[in-house]
Amino acid sequence: MTVNFITQFPNVTILTDEPLSKYTNTKTGGPADLLAFPASADEVQALMTVANANDVPVTVIGNASNLIVRDGGIRGLVMILTRMATIKVSGHQVIADAGVSMIEVTKRAQAASLSGLEFAAGIPGSVGGAIFMNAGAYGGETSDVADSVLVLTRQGEIKTITRDDLNFGYRHSRVQDENDVVLSATYLLQPGDGQEIQAKMDDLNARRAARQPLDLPSCGSVFKRPTGYFAGKLIHDAGLQGHQIGGAQVSMKHAGFIVNVDHATATDYLNVIHHVQTVVFEKFNVHLETEVRIIGESVKED
Repeated sequence: MTVNFITQFPNVTILTDEPLSKYTNTKTGGPADLLAFPASADEVQALMTVANANDVPVTVIGNASNLIVRDGGIRGLVMILTRMATIKVSGHQVIADAGVSMIEVTKRAQAASLSGLEFAAGIPGSVGGAIFMNAGAYGGETSDVADSVLVLTRQGEIKTITRDDLNFGYRHSRVQDENDVVLSATYLLQPGDGQEIQAKMDDLNARRAARQPLDLPSCGSVFKRPTGYFAGKLIHDAGLQGHQIGGAQVSMKHAGFIVNVDHATATDYLNVIHHVQTVVFEKFNVHLETEVRIIGESVKED
C-alpha cells in the first residue's frame, strides 16, 4: 500500500493490522490492514477519494452487528462509522447519521412523541446497516419509515436517494446493489403519545429478551425467512439446537441464532451455518439463505 493514510489523515483515528474481532458482535474476525473511524461525511468522502486514487479497496462495516468477518480479515481500508453519531428532530422527521444505533434513534423518536420506529427498539444495528439491509422486526421494516438517505457512491459522489428510489425489498435495498455508503437517513414518522410509544417499545424488548439469546455474542438472526416457513422452526425441527462446532453453537434459546459460547472463530460460525443449511435441505428440501453479511478472506493454508 503506497499511500500512507495515517500521515494524510492526522485527525482521523486509523489503526493498522487491527483485529476486527474487537468490534464485531460475534467477537470473531481477522485483522483489517487499515481500520479508520471517520467522524463526518466529509472525512468518509476524503478517505474514499484517496483510496480510489491509489487503488486501495474500501470496506464499510457500520457497527459490525449483523456481520461475519472471515478469519483472514480484510485487505485495504475498512471504515467503522460509529463516530458519526448526530441525531436531529425536525417536525415529524428524525435525521440520524449512519453510525447511530437504531436503539438510540428509537429513544429519540419516543422522546419527541413520534411513532413508527417502535419495531426497531431492540435492533442492535446502526442506521447505515438498517438501511443497507432493510432491517425489520415484529411486523415493521425500515422501508416503512425511511424517507430519504444520503449516500456516498463508490466514485466519491455524495447524493440523496429518496424513498421511491431505494428499491426496498425483504432484507434488501438499492444500497446493496450499488454498494453505496450510507452517510445519514431521514425517517418520516407520525405524531403519537410518548407513553404509549414507550409502552410498545418496552413490550417488544421484553418479548425479544424472552426469546433471544441476548446474553451471548451473536450476529443476530442468521438466516432469511424462507417463503412459507420460519427458519428457526425448521432448524429446531431438524434437531439442530445445541449443535456446536468449535466455539459456535446453534442457540438453545432461539434456533435462528448462532452464539459464541467458547472463543469461537469465524470459521466455526461458517461451519455451523453450512451444516445447518445442509441438514435442513436434506430433511425439508428448503434452502436457508443467510441474512447475515459474510465478508473478508479465509485464512490462507501454509
